[in-house]
Amino acid sequence: MKRIIKLLALAATLAVFAVPTLAQKQECTDDNKGTWYKTFYDNYKGDGAQQKVAYDNAKLYLDSCPADPNDAQAKFMQKFVDLVNASRQKASTGKEFEKAVADKKYSDQMRLGKELLATDADNVDINTILGIAGLADGTLLKESATYAAKAIQLIDSGKPLKAYPHDQALAYLNWTIGKSKLASAPPDAITDLLKVAKIESDVKKNPQLYLDLAAAYEAGPRAKLSKDYTDSLNPADKTETDQSKVILENLNRVIDNQIDAMARAAAFTSDAAKKKEIVTELATLYKYRNKGATDANVTELVASVVSKPIPEPPTPITSLQTPGTTPTGTPATNNGGNGTTTGGGAKPAGNNMSNTGGIKTGNGASTVTQSGSSKPAPSPTPLTKKPPVKYRRG
Repeated sequence: MKRIIKLLALAATLAVFAVPTLAQKQECTDDNKGTWYKTFYDNYKGDGAQQKVAYDNAKLYLDSCPADPNDAQAKFMQKFVDLVNASRQKASTGKEFEKAVADKKYSDQMRLGKELLATDADNVDINTILGIAGLADGTLLKESATYAAKAIQLIDSGKPLKAYPHDQALAYLNWTIGKSKLASAPPDAITDLLKVAKIESDVKKNPQLYLDLAAAYEAGPRAKLSKDYTDSLNPADKTETDQSKVILENLNRVIDNQIDAMARAAAFTSDAAKKKEIVTELATLYKYRNKGATDANVTELVASVVSKPIPEPPTPITSLQTPGTTPTGTPATNNGGNGTTTGGGAKPAGNNMSNTGGIKTGNGASTVTQSGSSKPAPSPTPLTKKPPVKYRRG
């Protein structure tokens, strides 16, 4: 057992040297076997150059002589050779993985990273990079979310991370998880995306995050409450009922949070054309919720929104407030500083948004699969393609 432990350490050292030229087979005599084994044994504990000699002689022995299940020397050398070959393969895959990261080839990152994790499952850097890749390539998002959850677990357990700064990594990883739920579980996506917005990192300044949050409100509570509202109207003449008024109040509070998210997206967007498109869609919702509001009011909202705390999802109410009573649920007041007021009188605005796609992450991080240290990746490049209306993939 002690021999094998030593072999593991020595094989890792040998792996950094160039693959030797394949030795030609020689006659398998007892004298040759003795010479090859002695040369191997005298060198396999040495430095890299000596271990290369040991490897060459082990290969000569194994390649020149027929397999013999009773040959203990051959078994010992075979274990050494196998360990060296595996280490060399891992080193080669590691270099390919780092190149895929540097070149932003996300599908290659996923393929090669999985190979590396097969023998190093708790590598926090590789899990983190795979857990973020889905933000850049939507086809990888579902798979990426699994690695994101694993990476968060490893980071929370105290594993040192080199590929990204700690908070930046947690923000991206939670974003991956939230984004992966936009279609299947938008209410859960809201929780995850709000978590990202509260982590102190550059990620919270990425406009795509808030477009995703707005889409989650759209696909989740807003879609459900819009249907519930329609279903609760008087079936005879489609007039308001007590139930529809309560639902409408809850719906308007959700729209208020959607307005807040879109305003933050506009505030963090530097591209004038993209910002204009977001503001145009924002203005439609804002003016629906604020009768008589002007474009100047919308501009003021965008200018001030990031100085205020991002609102939590509204607590549903079960009855409308009447004079002298306290409403059940979140107070019907300004929700999140977006300038809106809840009142329940207006009909629901039409649903005009759909789920977002991915973003282009500037995932330039390198990871340490064999040696050295990695540099943090820059923040993702937001909205590299045209953003809303319909939330085109960034």
